[in-house]
Amino acid sequence: MKALVLIGGFGTRLRPVTYSVPKQLIPIAGKPMLYHVLDLLPPTVEEAVLATGYKADAIARYVTEHPPHLPVRTIVEAEPLGTGGAMRNAGAGMSDPFLLMNSDVIAGFDLASLLAQHAAHAGLGTMTLVEVDDPTPYGVAELDPDDRIRRFVEKPTREEAPSRWINAGLGVWRREALDRIPDRTPLSWEREVVPTLLADGVFAYRATGFWEDAGTPERLLRAQRYLFDAGRGGRRAVPKGTTGQGPVAIDPSAMVEGATFGGSVTVAPHAVVGAGAYLEDAIVMDGATIAPGASVLHSIVGPHARVRAGHRVSHQVLGEAAEA
Repeated sequence: MKALVLIGGFGTRLRPVTYSVPKQLIPIAGKPMLYHVLDLLPPTVEEAVLATGYKADAIARYVTEHPPHLPVRTIVEAEPLGTGGAMRNAGAGMSDPFLLMNSDVIAGFDLASLLAQHAAHAGLGTMTLVEVDDPTPYGVAELDPDDRIRRFVEKPTREEAPSRWINAGLGVWRREALDRIPDRTPLSWEREVVPTLLADGVFAYRATGFWEDAGTPERLLRAQRYLFDAGRGGRRAVPKGTTGQGPVAIDPSAMVEGATFGGSVTVAPHAVVGAGAYLEDAIVMDGATIAPGASVLHSIVGPHARVRAGHRVSHQVLGEAAEA
């Protein structure tokens, strides 16, 4: 069995970090977001196919230099094709059925149960759904009493939303679903393809556990907290020579002696956190420097960026080599 992982998009809501780093490689809870997505895959999945676009070379290089726990293969779209076109572009040789995953979804779901439910229904596809208070930014499903999806509306108004059950960005589909997508044609899987498949039997898997669409700074940091709370990254105690409470994920190559940590902090390789600095609910990326006495709260500090001595950064995103 294979998984098709969608890694398109420019990560605009995480700029300026994503001008230099694709969002899937931003580290949270000690490793890139993409690797937390791959961690969800059950043992029955033997390969992940990454449908890449923006900064595809950076992603291919990273997975080669830091192999994940299962084989991965990258397929590049030469020009933007939308989610549907990207699926068709990367779908050659896909298994039947296959798992479909968005690369910015951080979740605590049991995908083995999803696969079992799909097999029991014997439909064309099964979409993982979660219930939210505000469904308007997402694809929303209308369900019948047997959890068959009767209608699917992408990004409706509150008045148009048929329920509060939204597409969680994880599903399982028969290979036939890919064959329904026109070749080399830009189009949206959610908006233009899924509604045409419902007549052939698409069912809902109502998921329990944490879930976050980690596409904005606020959601990314919240996803990191979820992962720490679930024990998927870092450790509860802070490193020797530092003070605070944790949990934290600090790369062994980082220099942090004398710093103080609140909860939910990632410090990436070769970063430097000076004595007397304080970090909480933060991500400090490769080679960044937090000078002595500075504080970083609810923020992302990009690669090789610098926070000056005694300076306070709160609810900010600093791009590569920026200074604050």
